[in-house]
Amino acid sequence: MANLTPVARGATSARTPGKARLDTRQKAAIIVRFLLNEGAEVPIAELPDDLQSSLTQQMGAMRYVDRDTLAAVVAEFADELDRMGLTFPQGLSGALTALEGRISPQTAARLRKEAGVRQIGDPWALIREQEIDALLPIVERESTEVAAVLMSKLPVPKAAELLGRLPGDRARRITYAISLTGAVTPDAVDRIGLSLASEFEMKPIRAFDDDPVDRLGAILNISPAGTRDEVLTGLDEDDAEFSRKVRKAIFTFVHIPARLNPVDVPKITRDVAQERLVVALAHAQAAGGDLAPAAEFILSNISKRMAEALREEIGEAGKIKPKDGEAAMTEVVAAIRDLQVAGEITLLSDEDEEDED
Repeated sequence: MANLTPVARGATSARTPGKARLDTRQKAAIIVRFLLNEGAEVPIAELPDDLQSSLTQQMGAMRYVDRDTLAAVVAEFADELDRMGLTFPQGLSGALTALEGRISPQTAARLRKEAGVRQIGDPWALIREQEIDALLPIVERESTEVAAVLMSKLPVPKAAELLGRLPGDRARRITYAISLTGAVTPDAVDRIGLSLASEFEMKPIRAFDDDPVDRLGAILNISPAGTRDEVLTGLDEDDAEFSRKVRKAIFTFVHIPARLNPVDVPKITRDVAQERLVVALAHAQAAGGDLAPAAEFILSNISKRMAEALREEIGEAGKIKPKDGEAAMTEVVAAIRDLQVAGEITLLSDEDEEDED
C-alpha cells in the first residue's frame, strides 16, 4: 500500500501518491468507519481504554478518503483476514476466560494470583448473579449512597426483593438516595462495582460442591444402623448443633412413614426389585421397634393385591440375616432418594411435620 496518502488533511483529497503512507491507526479508523457505515456491530468497547481513545482521536482528526484509498485499505484488511488461520486470546486473562470450565478452578485461581490478573470482567454482571442472601449483608453494611447505586444496578425484581428484606428505616433512606443518583458518574459506578465485586471474587474456592451436613448425611444414610447411631452419639458430644443438622439431613428406613407421602409409596415398588423389597420388609417386621411401622406403612399404601402378594412372600421368607436385611432396606432408601433427585417425589421436612401438628 505504498501509494496510499494521508487522509488527515482537512478538505484536501487523499489521492496524490507519494507524500506519505497511511499508518496503522489511520487504516484502523477507515475500517471501523466503513464497517459502521455498513451497519456492522463493531465491539469497540472490548478494546483497552488506550486503544479506544486512540481510535476516537484518530477518527476525529480525519475528514474523507477517496474511493481508491478506501478500496485499497479494505482489500488489505480482507487479505489479512484471509491469511489468518487462528487467533488466540490476548494475555493470560483472555486465555483463562477461553479455558473457563476446562481447567480446574484451583489452577485458574493460582494462575490469576501469580500473574496478578483480575478475575472480574464486568463487575456488575458478577454482582447481578449473586443471590439475595449474599447481597443483603453488603446493602446493610455499606453507606446509603453505595447501597443506592447497587440497588439501581440490579434487575428490578431482585432489587424489590432485596428492599423488602431490609428494615423499614434503612429501606426508606436507600430509596431516597436512589433519587439522587442522577449525578453519579460512570467512573464512580464502575469503581463501586469493582469494589463490591472483589468481595465475591476473593471468596476461597471450595473443594467440595455440597455442604458438609449433606455430605455426612448421605454417608450415614447408607451406613449400618449401629455405625450411624455411634457416630451421631459422638457428634452430640462434640458439636450438638452440627449433630442436630446432620440428623435432619439423614433419611433412613424408619423415617419413611413421617417423610414419605402415602401416594408416592407405589413408586417404590416400581424401582425396587420385588424380591429385595420382600427381604427389606421381612427384616423390618422381624426387627420390630421403629422399623416395623415403616414396613406396615409401605404395605398399607400400595394396591391391596400387591400387598397381599408381598405379605405371602414375607411369610415364606423365613429368618433374614441382619446384614442382608439392612442391605435391602438401604436399597429401598436409595430408590426413594433417587426419586426425590429426579423430582418425582418430594420428601416432607421436619418443618412440614410441625406445620401439620
